[in-house]
Amino acid sequence: MSEISAPVKGSRPEGATTEAEASKKVREMFTQIAPRYDLLNHLLSFELDRFWRARAAKHLRPILERPDALVLDLCCGTGDLAFALAPAGKARIVGADFAHSMLVRAMAKSADVPPADGAAAAKRMPFFEADALRLPFADASFDLVTSAFGFRNLANYEAGLREIHRVLKPGGTVAILEFVEPPEGFLGDLYRWYFTKVLPRIGWLISGHQSAYTYLPKSVAHFFRPPELAALLSSVGYQSVDFRGWTLGVVALHTAVRV
Repeated sequence: MSEISAPVKGSRPEGATTEAEASKKVREMFTQIAPRYDLLNHLLSFELDRFWRARAAKHLRPILERPDALVLDLCCGTGDLAFALAPAGKARIVGADFAHSMLVRAMAKSADVPPADGAAAAKRMPFFEADALRLPFADASFDLVTSAFGFRNLANYEAGLREIHRVLKPGGTVAILEFVEPPEGFLGDLYRWYFTKVLPRIGWLISGHQSAYTYLPKSVAHFFRPPELAALLSSVGYQSVDFRGWTLGVVALHTAVRV
């Protein structure tokens, strides 16, 4: 695993040289792949994405069980993490994403959630079209801000953490679930081969968009290692920073508290 030679500032899709260009390209990319997004998430992860979200929800249950808690699922995409959080408690959950086509699918899915999976909560769940770097929410609004596999796509990571810090209440928690580079070794090398060689081809074949699924492994390689993201969280002003790796270290859940 190669070391990061320069500070990681934010996502930079191919051809993007500024934050504005990066943000525009990411939005266009997710708009294009929205119709096949859920299918490919489940297929390419061998359904492990469902397990990771459910495990994150279980970890956050003490907050989710509070009926007075307000939760923001940031970069929510088609809503899968928000829907995984809803049955874990009585907290009110809202979703936000800047890709309109993703939100259209999230709202459609919320109406189709079976009763056993918390339909009542899901149908009440509002979704907002909003940029994670300029959120339309007041200071100190939320008890918990989550993001699953979306934070990595922000054009400026530090600015994203500061914006999350702004909308969190004192004592509120941020939880970021993200892909990370796995450790060296046979299993890590096997994963990297699949992630960089096989996954992009399948994604291209099914979605019809090559760039989105070549961007995915490149964005993970460019992203922070878990200790680096933990250090950034601390430098921005969060406390009780913690992270844990799952599934041979290919994903990590970071949590931290706004004081």
